[in-house]
Amino acid sequence: MIYLDNSATTRQYDEVTDRIAKVSREEFGNPSSLHSLGLDAEKLVKRSRKDLKDKTGLKKLIFTSGGTEADNMAVFSVARKYRRANKKYITTKIEHPAVLEAMKRLEMDGNNVIYIPVDSEGIVNIEVLEKEIDKDTALVSVMTVNNETGAIQPINEIGKIIKEKSPKTIFHTDAVQAFGKMRLKNLNADMISISGHKFHGPKGIGALYLNDKFNILPYIVGGGQESGLRSGTENVPSICGISLAADMSYTNFDKKMKKLTSLNEYLYEGLMSELTDIKLNGPQNRLPSVLNVSFLGTRAEVLIHTVEQDNIYVSTGSACSANKNGDSDVLSAMGLNHEEIEGAIRFSFSEFNSISEMDIVIDRFAKAVKRFRKLGSFR
Repeated sequence: MIYLDNSATTRQYDEVTDRIAKVSREEFGNPSSLHSLGLDAEKLVKRSRKDLKDKTGLKKLIFTSGGTEADNMAVFSVARKYRRANKKYITTKIEHPAVLEAMKRLEMDGNNVIYIPVDSEGIVNIEVLEKEIDKDTALVSVMTVNNETGAIQPINEIGKIIKEKSPKTIFHTDAVQAFGKMRLKNLNADMISISGHKFHGPKGIGALYLNDKFNILPYIVGGGQESGLRSGTENVPSICGISLAADMSYTNFDKKMKKLTSLNEYLYEGLMSELTDIKLNGPQNRLPSVLNVSFLGTRAEVLIHTVEQDNIYVSTGSACSANKNGDSDVLSAMGLNHEEIEGAIRFSFSEFNSISEMDIVIDRFAKAVKRFRKLGSFR
C-alpha cells in the first residue's frame, strides 16, 4: 500500500496506539474523581497539557474533540462575547469548512463577515486584509497552511498588522495542517487550533490554544471541566495519545522535513518528466507535506479509483468537503478554471513514505493519464 492522503488523516504511530491501549486498560479513572485512580488520571491530563503547551508558547490549552470543534469554539465564543455589538468578522475564501461554515452561520445571524481573496498561488491578499481591519473587528481567522495546496500564509505579518490597527481584535489561526510539520512557537496569534489525527495521533481529539490575556465564553457547558471552558469528562487515553504524537512529530524534526521536501520534489519532477499539460496548484515554497497538481484532460475522480487498484491512495482535496458537489472552493478562489479543478489531485506525504514508492506512483499515474487522454473517456 502506498498512502499519499496524509492531509486527510495519518497512520497513528504504533507507540501512540500502545500508549492509548495501556491507559485505557490500566489508568481508566475519571479525572474528576477524588480517589487515587481519578487523581492519577488527572495527573496524566495535566502532564499532557503541559507537554502540548510547550509546542506553541501560548499559556492556555483546551482539549476538544478535534479541529472542527476547536475552530467552531474559536469563532462562536468570540461571537457570543460580542453578540449585542455591531462587530466585524474577517476570514479568507480558502478556509477549512469548520471555519467557513461557522462564519456563514454568523452571517445568517446578521453579523458582518468579510471574506478576503487570495492570489493565484493561494496566498491571502494582505493589502485587502489590512484595509478591512478596524476598531470594530472582533475576530480575524486565517489558516496557517491550506489543506489542499500546502500554501503557507503570512501569519506573523497578519498578526502584526492586526495588533497595530486594532489591538483588541482577536486573531485565530487554524493550524491543523501545520502542527507537526512547522514550528509554531512564537506564532503571532491569540488562538490556535490543532487536530491529533493530522500528525500521527488519534482521531477524535484536538485542542484550542489560547492567549492568556483574554478569556472566551464556554462553548460546551456542564460539569465545568477544562477550567470551565469545555465541559465533559476528559478523553484521557486520547489526550495521552495526542501528547505523545506531538512529541514524536517534533523529534528529529529537521530531518523529517528534509525527507518530505525530497519526496515532494521527486514526485513532482518525475510527473513533469513523464507527462505534459501538468499544472502546479499552489506556491513553489509550500509545506513539504502537500503537492497539488492538475492533470489537464483528465478527471481526478477517475484517476483516484484507477490508481487505487494498485493500492495507491490519493485525494482530490479536503476530505471534509468530499460530500459537496461542484468545484473546490479553494482552487476556484485561486482562479483555476473548471478543467484545471476537475483534473486536480492532492498528494500528501508523511515520514513513512519513500522514494521507491514515488517511482511506482509516477509510473502508474503516467500510464493512467496517457490512457485516459488517448481514450477521451473523461468527457
